[in-house]
Amino acid sequence: MTSFSKHLTFRWADLDPNFHVRHSVYYDCAAQHRMEILDSLGLNLKVFQKMHFGPVLFREECVFRKEITQGDSVYIHTTVAKMRADASRWSIAHEFRTEDNLLCATLTVDGAWMDTKLRKLIDPVPEIAVNALLSIPKSEDFIVS
Repeated sequence: MTSFSKHLTFRWADLDPNFHVRHSVYYDCAAQHRMEILDSLGLNLKVFQKMHFGPVLFREECVFRKEITQGDSVYIHTTVAKMRADASRWSIAHEFRTEDNLLCATLTVDGAWMDTKLRKLIDPVPEIAVNALLSIPKSEDFIVS
């Protein structure tokens, strides 16, 4: 799988009363991984503050396939699933997979870039953001919208 990947570990506090990873932890892991990826591509908080823009989400959805428990070895794999040609809108997919590549969950976000001064979508998208999205591997069913 061509993607940004990271091994995940889960804490006792990440579990629900059924002893599997609670639903909101998936969202937290995905958000953290997206920000780590952007940071590795030069889009960190200092850049966002200096250039007065940042990512904004319109939709976030997780489809759960198999429960994850505290001792499981799980990886998050992140790809761009859909993007406009100008990178103004995009969808990012996060797959949570076991060490044996069994799919546990797929979390998808739809987003864009927001001007943090004007509080509206930025136009045009800064080149650094376009280049970052172009650098992230695409999903097998990638769509240019």
